[in-house]
Amino acid sequence: MFDSLTDRLQRVFKNLRGEGKISEANIGDTLEAVRLALLDADVHHAVVDQVVGDLRVKALGQEVMASLSPAEQVVKILRDELLEVLGRQTAKLNLKTSRPPAVILMAGLQGSGKTTTCAKLARMLRQQGHRPYLVSVDVYRPAAREQLALLAGQAETPVFAGAPASGDPTQAVLELARAARREAVNRGCDVLLVDTAGRLHLDDALMSEMRQLKELLAPNEILFVADAMTGQDAARSAGEFHRQLQFSGAVLTKMDGDSRGGAALSIHHVTGQPIKFLGSSERLDGLEVFHPDRIVGRILGMGDILTLIERAESAVDKQQAAELEKKLQSDAFSLEDFRDQLRQVRKLGPLDSLMKMMPKVGPFAALQGRGRPEVDEGQLTRIEAIINSMTAEERRRHQVINGSRRKRIARGSGTSVQEVNQLLKQYVQMRKMFKTFSASPFLRKRMMDMDLPGQELEAGG
Repeated sequence: MFDSLTDRLQRVFKNLRGEGKISEANIGDTLEAVRLALLDADVHHAVVDQVVGDLRVKALGQEVMASLSPAEQVVKILRDELLEVLGRQTAKLNLKTSRPPAVILMAGLQGSGKTTTCAKLARMLRQQGHRPYLVSVDVYRPAAREQLALLAGQAETPVFAGAPASGDPTQAVLELARAARREAVNRGCDVLLVDTAGRLHLDDALMSEMRQLKELLAPNEILFVADAMTGQDAARSAGEFHRQLQFSGAVLTKMDGDSRGGAALSIHHVTGQPIKFLGSSERLDGLEVFHPDRIVGRILGMGDILTLIERAESAVDKQQAAELEKKLQSDAFSLEDFRDQLRQVRKLGPLDSLMKMMPKVGPFAALQGRGRPEVDEGQLTRIEAIINSMTAEERRRHQVINGSRRKRIARGSGTSVQEVNQLLKQYVQMRKMFKTFSASPFLRKRMMDMDLPGQELEAGG
């Protein structure tokens, strides 16, 4: 998402580490490097001017903390400036209404990901205890309503299936919205998500239709859905939508693609409205609440450990985790347990996205370098296939796996004997490591007390 920007800023900070203090002599080159890094990330020029201007004033002013190094001072000040740009507070959905359902109207250009975002948001709301209802009022794009119905089934959320009677497109849109709200009331649903039509560009017909929908439904939220890969174009579209509709928040999609981050750093500044969600993958669980402080942490290379922990808490079975801890302490960790843990890890999302949440400083830096190879998701599939090809006894007691058994396991899993040998070797090493860790209260305490990189800067911010 912000890889290029993060790498460039890391080089800026590295060049400052040799300096004794910040001065007019060294701050000029640093500010120019920061400016170029932000422009290269497709950040709006007004945002760049604001950040660089404030950075200069504060870096040379009385606000600098004498206890920090020059690099740490710049990181701290830049962190504060980026928080201002993104909006300091995490914005929540407004679902309060005296007459349910609360209405969320999705707006945006064609291809921005509105339909998928509707289903993702419905899934998230359902997990939070809400009873969402979906409707597509896109009567223009072929199969748009069928696409939403398919995604709604995957999200286990009901969708309005009625057809409009009117031949006039705008009237058909209003009929669908009105009928869907009635049906949501009859079903006892407390949130109505309305997927609207988009265009390849802004036009009067689209905005007129959206204004009529807004007047009819009086939505609690109008969410502008923007494709993050379009950079400043997304910010410009957001500015025009907000001028005509006054939307209440934005959703940035395709943040797992080749996005330079410019849209995320521009939309709040251009519109004054918060970003509320990020679309992090095509999967229906690939929607994250937008936390400005965590995003700033990712940009500055501090990682996003809190989001990683939240993913783990939602995906990991607590009872299985407790049982696993007992097995580790008693040296009873089997290949079957190993396979189960791989499955738990894969529930957290693509491994590359997990790696990007790790800090790029301190002991994690080696894992995050430019030369780091892409994580091979297929390797996990092969490991699971190898373990599945074993008998129950072999999974419980790896010592019984001799040469002939290894050949059979390789044939059954479509892998080689070398791959089976490699897996068994890694498994044995892992068991030894877990046994050492479990037997040492000192090591466990050190892990619990270990400070995360960047913690001092967080406290100073």
